[in-house]
Amino acid sequence: MRIACITNSLIPSTTANSIQVMKVCDAMRQAGHEICIWAPGKFNTNFNQMKSLYGLESDFEVRWLPSVRKLRRYDFAISTLHAANRWGADIVYTWLPQVAVGALVLGLPTVLEAHDRATGRFGLFWLIKFLKSNGKKKLVLVSQALKHALEAQAGFMIPEDDVIIAPNGVDLKRYANLPTSIVARKELGLNEQVTLGYTGHFYAGRGVEILFQLAKAYPNVQHLWIGGREEELALVRIRLITAGMKNVVLTGFIDNTRLAKYQSACDILVMPYERVIAGSSGGNSADICSPMKMFEYMAAGKAIISSDLPVIHEVLDQDSALFCPPEDADAWIAAVNLLVNDPVKREVIGKRAQAVIQDLSIQKRQKRILQFMESSG
Repeated sequence: MRIACITNSLIPSTTANSIQVMKVCDAMRQAGHEICIWAPGKFNTNFNQMKSLYGLESDFEVRWLPSVRKLRRYDFAISTLHAANRWGADIVYTWLPQVAVGALVLGLPTVLEAHDRATGRFGLFWLIKFLKSNGKKKLVLVSQALKHALEAQAGFMIPEDDVIIAPNGVDLKRYANLPTSIVARKELGLNEQVTLGYTGHFYAGRGVEILFQLAKAYPNVQHLWIGGREEELALVRIRLITAGMKNVVLTGFIDNTRLAKYQSACDILVMPYERVIAGSSGGNSADICSPMKMFEYMAAGKAIISSDLPVIHEVLDQDSALFCPPEDADAWIAAVNLLVNDPVKREVIGKRAQAVIQDLSIQKRQKRILQFMESSG
């Protein structure tokens, strides 16, 4: 099939939504579909550079179209839909509800993927319009909790035939044949000692306070903080220097191609989300999220400690992770103590998570979504 993917994410970018878009398209391309992405902007980035940044396995086309921000992407929606129609798209796959509605008006089968509540001045209007429109369509949601949240916003139940719950998933090829923690640390030039890792940005709600508490409580553990933008890291560095903490390694942003090895260098991986999480585009996703790092951690086969948020339990259970209240630093310190001193328990938890993730690859995810789409009338 020829699948036109239309996103408002900036490409290239290091934001989670941009990475997710490219991973989704890569998975569908690997399945043999012809993919073309339309994104806003005037970029003309070499695709080989993007393959390294995003950790892509396949080649596909990315086209950029200008968009006037004051027009709230409506100019972009119109121009991309016409472009996709001229391209001969069999399906429109989009993260923009106004694009999804427009595609249905043009008679194109449409998949709308949502990761958050309806936002913006007209977000809920367009979502309801999509759900009530005729045509071949499916709504993809990353968690059951998000479905309940959208139903509460819309004021009606979303028909089961129109929606599929599809957690984000991960590209398992990136995690095949990883070196052991000891070998990975040696290859990356890290100290040979028990290592606790964190991957991601340092936005509000990501648990930075817990990270500092753990680093302070365990000076003999190597704390590997992977990712973050330079403006975030500058503040983190100042705080580390002020506190005299020398057991934290900051890597800055790591291309997705190399990320798995850094995660493999860790013995413990943490997700200290707070009860309010600010995403790259704002809002609070703590009760509806499907974090990409969770699936990466599982694929790496390392022991996971996670904030005890209900939505996380849609994927992880008591056998595949340890859970702590987001605000309880003592509970986090105790959980780390348990795993630091029990390598067998670390391995058991990591292997259990790794077994669960085998059914949650992004390739299987996209296959399920497209099969679900094809099953509609």
